[in-house]
Amino acid sequence: MTDHSQIQQMPPSPDLIISGQYLMPTAHETDLITDGAVAIKDDTIIATGTANELAARYPDTETLHEPFGLIMPGLINTHTHAAMSCMRGMADDLELMNWLQNHIFPVEAQLTPEIVYQATQLSIAEMIRSGTTSFCDMYLFSKEVARATADSGMRAWIGEVLYDFPSPCYGELENGFAYTRELLTEYQDHPTISITVDPHAVYTCAPNLLERLNTLASDHQSLMVIHLSENTAEVDGCLTQYGCRPVEHLDRLGLLHERTLAAHCVMLSHSEIDLLAKRRVKVSHCPESNMKLASGTAPVPQMLAAGITLGLGTDGAASNNNVDLFGEMNSAAKLHKVTTMDPTVMDASTTLHAATQGGADCLLSGHTIGSLKTGKKADLIVLDLNQPHLTPLYHLPSHLVYAARGADVIHSMINGRLVMRNRHLLTLDEKDIISQAQTLGQKISALQG
Repeated sequence: MTDHSQIQQMPPSPDLIISGQYLMPTAHETDLITDGAVAIKDDTIIATGTANELAARYPDTETLHEPFGLIMPGLINTHTHAAMSCMRGMADDLELMNWLQNHIFPVEAQLTPEIVYQATQLSIAEMIRSGTTSFCDMYLFSKEVARATADSGMRAWIGEVLYDFPSPCYGELENGFAYTRELLTEYQDHPTISITVDPHAVYTCAPNLLERLNTLASDHQSLMVIHLSENTAEVDGCLTQYGCRPVEHLDRLGLLHERTLAAHCVMLSHSEIDLLAKRRVKVSHCPESNMKLASGTAPVPQMLAAGITLGLGTDGAASNNNVDLFGEMNSAAKLHKVTTMDPTVMDASTTLHAATQGGADCLLSGHTIGSLKTGKKADLIVLDLNQPHLTPLYHLPSHLVYAARGADVIHSMINGRLVMRNRHLLTLDEKDIISQAQTLGQKISALQG
């Protein structure tokens, strides 16, 4: 009789090994592996090391090798409105409230599910091609955002934005709660899509609505995403209406906690920074959108010094005007150097961390994504380093923040699935998406009147 207790289980054989000139599993160059490789089984990383080590361990496994390739974690966009790609360039060079109330809201009032689906596909195609593997989206017609995301294979956190006035998606507010609950139910076990609860902002949500949404998020242990302290007008309005600043207002209502992801956080006092840190609130920093709308400069160095978990976001393409996180990293690092007149702040590794592991931590998923380690999900990208603007090479984090571009990404894998290979999208029909977007632009122009 066989003694089953003596039989050792064989380790799983990977489906694919990706190897290159460098493997950079984290934002820190001390972790860099020259001639590195990563082995993937199903949706999971099962081994990292040198290419020779993994080839010897798994001699029969298919290998995707790039002799000048850099393998690194996929970038994580912690705040965007993907479907706003259809409004790119529509209302530029305007102040935030003018831009929002006189141009964006009127067009959004006429959106349809199909417009949102097509425009979301356009943003997802742009994100994949520029190295993003996860994004956090709050917008209208979120079921269509989720459908487009599922079709693409992208990883995302998606929520329907709620506010006091009727929505072009769900109509009256109570329907919005039903709509959100339906999303929570439909995607509760989805491998790459998580549903968030999304009050729009302090100035569009009454205290009772904020409290109800906080309870809904708590009941489902969902991330709650909200715009917060985006500009001076928001702070002044909150002081006039509630007698306190937006951060304090949310704290009084119980909305500041470890499952809160606050976008922008531009106008913060020292005490507000301390309060956000104490409550373990996560912050999505959107420097290019904040600059373009002249909202101000978020006190990011102070937030980091206080221990706040920070991710990077592009915001929507209507206020950026792209969703390229490589560009966002470049802007973030330089913005805070010139604002503080200190070239040492927001160094390259800190900035790269915010776009990878920091973003994962903001989305409460740092244990599964954000770095390339055994047991984590296989969300990764490969860059081609054999290019004039990436030569010579001294310090990889610096290259990635100050020199690399989204167009340098040649392969992208999400949840163990290649979604782009040799700059060709494998899950989306890019040519058709661009054609549809051109037609969509004509419809949007007609909506403006």
